[in-house]
Amino acid sequence: MFYWFLKFVAIGPVVKLVFRPQVEGVDNAPRTGAAILASNHLSAADWIFMPLSLRRRVTFLAKAEYFTGKGVKGFLQRAFFTGAGQVPIDRTNASAAENAIRTGLRILRGGRLLGIYPEGTRSPDGRLFRGKTGVARMALETGVPVVPVAMTYRPRRVPLVGWNLPEVCVRFGAPLDFSRYEGLAGDRFVERSITDEIMYEIMTLSAQEYVDVYGARVKKSMDATGASASEVVSRMQPPADEAGDRLPDTLAG
Repeated sequence: MFYWFLKFVAIGPVVKLVFRPQVEGVDNAPRTGAAILASNHLSAADWIFMPLSLRRRVTFLAKAEYFTGKGVKGFLQRAFFTGAGQVPIDRTNASAAENAIRTGLRILRGGRLLGIYPEGTRSPDGRLFRGKTGVARMALETGVPVVPVAMTYRPRRVPLVGWNLPEVCVRFGAPLDFSRYEGLAGDRFVERSITDEIMYEIMTLSAQEYVDVYGARVKKSMDATGASASEVVSRMQPPADEAGDRLPDTLAG
């Protein structure tokens, strides 16, 4: 109930009035049944704009820190994220990652829409980073379609009031069917191939530059060294004459 109150009364109407987000390809998101909505992740507001584009409820897997705060602030934050359709997950180790996948599988087997960010973290510099294979495993184990989603934000100055607000666009791509890989859940090469195909479709929708490095690794190195994302990425990636122009693989088409 609180989810719908936030969406249609408290937050949704205000966000739509102020930001006027554009939506493309919304018919690609299924009206019934389970599906994975796999999106790039540029802003903390991503999980607000995507669900506003759909009539159905979207459940997200969110970091556990949003739900463990102390005092009044912690209580309000926990109530807000729970009511907004987010499910807490621990992202600290491999065991926690397995639990997150199981949570996602439970949501999908309940016939719901699962929103997920394959990069695993917000982009440190606006580029699209390598996807983690959990999204592929969930698609294989449930057989649900994966709908690639692109969030884009462009600078926009509001006339008269002079505010600088982003021009927001949510693009839903055609659903991806991975039934050709049925029975191959757990095969890391297949899961990598599927994940790369998903990232390729997101990249096509968002027009972002692709970086074949995990965003979380880049952020960790940035925190440790004080270097910029570009500097960190240049150290992690092989020289261009050895690696070529690396893009996520696709078997589409």
